[in-house]
Amino acid sequence: MCYLKIYNLLKANILFIINPISGGKKKSKIPGMIDAYLDKSKFNANFSFTEYVGHAKELAEEAAKKDFDIIVAVGGDGTINEVAAKVMQYQKILGIIPQGSGNGLARFLKIPMGIKKAIQLINAYKVETIDCAKLNGKFFFNMAGIGFDAHISAAFANDKTRGLQGYVKTIVKEISSYQPQTYQIEIDGVKYTRDAFVISIANSSQYGNNVFISPASSTSDGLLDVCIIKTFPLYKIPVLVYQMLRAKTHQSTMVEIIRGKHIVITRNKEDSIHLDGESFLMDKEITIEVLPLALNIITNN
Repeated sequence: MCYLKIYNLLKANILFIINPISGGKKKSKIPGMIDAYLDKSKFNANFSFTEYVGHAKELAEEAAKKDFDIIVAVGGDGTINEVAAKVMQYQKILGIIPQGSGNGLARFLKIPMGIKKAIQLINAYKVETIDCAKLNGKFFFNMAGIGFDAHISAAFANDKTRGLQGYVKTIVKEISSYQPQTYQIEIDGVKYTRDAFVISIANSSQYGNNVFISPASSTSDGLLDVCIIKTFPLYKIPVLVYQMLRAKTHQSTMVEIIRGKHIVITRNKEDSIHLDGESFLMDKEITIEVLPLALNIITNN
């Protein structure tokens, strides 16, 4: 009995924070699947479901203070963002079970899209430390965006149709009326002026759904990729989409990629931005910095 008590104390405490609405997918069966496939010789498992925007962050902080070793985000990039911010702050370990619309960070880190395999990856317990970033004081882990993709994130937040279908519907509805802007950009002290349809700040290579904006990005090089999609006629959209799906955007004449550690972007007025797909209203000046090797995360790399 004494041996068993010591053995149990050596198990890692793990909390699964489940977003019930992310990606338009039902999550009611996930606790049962975790119970079936999680290695109980390694982990003491607990579950919590989020009830509102920001709740995942609150649950993660509470778990970190209660000495949970691993906190798993069960949702999309927005859920991961909330959980990861607290995991990083308290130097815990992040796990991911991808259940979002795009799952950009999970795909980049080769985390399986299937629930069973994602749980088995947690059992393998391979921990990597990755770069993160901060924009005007708020963290992001996969992608931040200014311009059309930020506009879409704001519009999508008010759409009742979740998942990829709702996101594509919003793009089709908004793209013909959106007006590109002129931006003043400073990257590690070098100044640029660019007319842009989108400016994406990439930590990983893709938005999600294997749609690549910066195919050569790394989450461990201490750099962010400033990806500028230039203004272009709408008839060239199929070409750009093809390049994104084939991971060729770094070779595109419509996309310019500049790497750096400290980035300042100035636009004409305050407007929307997005952090890992979640929309925020921000001032006209945006300051972004990389946080090298700041987050411990279970990956398949």
